[in-house]
Amino acid sequence: MSLQRTMGSGIATVALLAGLGAFAPTQAQEYWQAANDPTTEDYVRAPLPKGFSVQATELEGPVFADSRGMTLYSWPLHRLRNGDLGDRKGETPSCTDKVQTTNSGLMSPYPGGYELPELDTRPSCVELWPPVLAEEGAEPVGKWTIVERDDGSKQWAYDEFPLYTSVLDSKPGDVMGGTNFEARGDGPAVREPVGPPPNVPPSMAITQMTTGRMVVNHEGYAIYSWDGDEPNKSNCVGSCLDTWKPVLAPETANPQGEWTITERSPGIGQWTFRGRPLYTHVLDTRYRAFTGSDVPGWHNVFTQRMPAPPQEFTIQDARLGHVLADSNGRTIYVYNCGDDAPDQLACDNPDSPQAYRLAICGGGDPDVCVKTWPYVLASEGASSDSRSWSVITIDPKTGHFAEPGQAGALRVWAFRGRPVYTFAGDERVGETEGDAWGEFYGYRNGFKAFWLRDDFLSNAG
Repeated sequence: MSLQRTMGSGIATVALLAGLGAFAPTQAQEYWQAANDPTTEDYVRAPLPKGFSVQATELEGPVFADSRGMTLYSWPLHRLRNGDLGDRKGETPSCTDKVQTTNSGLMSPYPGGYELPELDTRPSCVELWPPVLAEEGAEPVGKWTIVERDDGSKQWAYDEFPLYTSVLDSKPGDVMGGTNFEARGDGPAVREPVGPPPNVPPSMAITQMTTGRMVVNHEGYAIYSWDGDEPNKSNCVGSCLDTWKPVLAPETANPQGEWTITERSPGIGQWTFRGRPLYTHVLDTRYRAFTGSDVPGWHNVFTQRMPAPPQEFTIQDARLGHVLADSNGRTIYVYNCGDDAPDQLACDNPDSPQAYRLAICGGGDPDVCVKTWPYVLASEGASSDSRSWSVITIDPKTGHFAEPGQAGALRVWAFRGRPVYTFAGDERVGETEGDAWGEFYGYRNGFKAFWLRDDFLSNAG
């Protein structure tokens, strides 16, 4: 079976087969890191305090890690509807050992003072986000400084933001605790993994996308490469330049790392990344667009890609772009949740309170939830080569992890340790009727489609 889609510059035909391995190879390559090319992002080297290191991660690029290799996170101050939460630069950390019992009222529509769910088991902030404490005699290094906590202990900070680890991370390179994905809508004040600056020219930047670490220019517009070029040589001339603008290097620019300069003409240099000359797309009308990659032979440029999901997952055309889907073409959804307490603890993983999710997916009834938002079941013996995807066992009545051998438990797929779902209201392949289901378009407490790209139209969510 095939589906024709109109995309910006023309019509592409994509095979809609049962498994991702059967997806058109050139299309799949646009999204996933090739198994034989585990390229990672380069970064700017700088002195680190004793015991700290830089770890490569699948989703977030290079991150700082403690002496055990565990990812370091910060909690930058975030503006909410009725106030701010998070840590302020250089000030006493806001994450303490106090167990919060009521919501803050900083995220409408709920006023402050309501009792939080599952108080008998609710942890304190530091139980989930252990502070990275500085040993006696430790000295600041570069952007690494030390702040004093309310109990008098000393905590490491980077760029003046206090640093933490996450109890959700179990081994070096894990980034289960938080993400650098852009917070949209009225999302909570999430924790973010902290890492060194990417090794890119001053006119470039790296932005975190669902499918990898994408290169953009200083204005935020996507950078592209072309199959018609040769290594370190641009063949885009004449009419090609009507729609593709070379990314020029100033006369004072110098090559750095994987970034070199190709001479287009005497005295005119063009930036090249890993041997591929770089361009912007004149017809791009929005930041971080993918529309230029719809032109045959042209590709968005990434420093590293997300590893491929499990084999039975597929890619489908949806109303706004491309979504990840199960083997039957049903759109995959992720659940987002952050409570409105002063410590803004996440409620999106099986170890966290499930009252929020149960309220959104079934009015508090777990049976309605399972029917409306079915877990994506993993086939017998299924496994993943990527740590981003895993198989976990869930108690569908509670939403928490099931006990070993528990009757009625489900083996389900999880992304970053969180279960993924389909939506009963999606009746056809590629439908996304469940996208933005919940509070604040699904970013605060609700469901979002697993968008691989959503730039065909403006995504209201």
